[in-house]
Amino acid sequence: MLVGDTRVLANAAECVDVDPKRLVQVDHPNDAWQLPHDKIATFQPNPSLAWHDVRPGKPGPAAGAAQLAWVDFACDLVSTGNADALVTGPVSKDAIAKSGVNGAAEFRGHTEHLQRRLRAREVVMAFADKRFTSALVTTHIALARAPRAITSKRVATAIFWLADFLSKSQSRPVRIAITGVNPHAGESGLLGNEEITRILPGIELARARLDSAKIAAELIGPIAAEHAFRAALRGKVDGVVAMVHDQATIAMKLVGFGEAVNVSLGLPIIRTSVDHGTAYDLAGTGEARARGMVEAMKLAARLARRATS
Repeated sequence: MLVGDTRVLANAAECVDVDPKRLVQVDHPNDAWQLPHDKIATFQPNPSLAWHDVRPGKPGPAAGAAQLAWVDFACDLVSTGNADALVTGPVSKDAIAKSGVNGAAEFRGHTEHLQRRLRAREVVMAFADKRFTSALVTTHIALARAPRAITSKRVATAIFWLADFLSKSQSRPVRIAITGVNPHAGESGLLGNEEITRILPGIELARARLDSAKIAAELIGPIAAEHAFRAALRGKVDGVVAMVHDQATIAMKLVGFGEAVNVSLGLPIIRTSVDHGTAYDLAGTGEARARGMVEAMKLAARLARRATS
């Protein structure tokens, strides 16, 4: 079921040569499951946007408020058991933050927002590709704040949830490389000591937690980020824990752009998304590729089937 503005969805369908008549607006989410398979259920939880608020590629405050409302409604559908998984498209963080909605000024991304809404104790942003998966210790924060945000506890949390995710799809112990944050992983403290004072203790905390959960994992690191991702690409490790956002996203988008899936680990619901941003320069042109969204839906379906099996 698509949650959004019905009129906007119909315009988008026409843009990519999908018959708008396939879109059927339902009055209640439960009605979606009664439709024929060739129909696409849509649900609009808030009033329609005015025409001047739906200019392709130029979202204003009203569009930002609508985006957040759609995410929240869809999230609640899953958390209450009325749907099995949440798949989100990219949103404009700036439009949401400037929307005037209560609490929206602090919006920095789906991951952090869903953690607050679901009152999740922990959440880890990860990117899953057919070749390997990468999890992040810090997410949408300024780079200047990242070194202080890299704590032993956060390192351990990212390692644990990545190992938990990987262990559910393979029978052998998972192999995870943990990056450093400084060049050459600090060179034994010569180029920075975060690897010694924060990352190494975090690895030990993760080992204890994994042992307690009976999750078999081989943890390697901290090692230089470029070495960790080369090892992952060669199949030497199953996953990489990166310390900062761009360590992971640059590597993932170089090797798997449009195929990697953003998955939130640690939430009480299944949530996946695309591995890219809004691409507002392509909005309304019909040229944007849907492969990333298709991959996100496929992974959500696999995780949902696994959860119910």
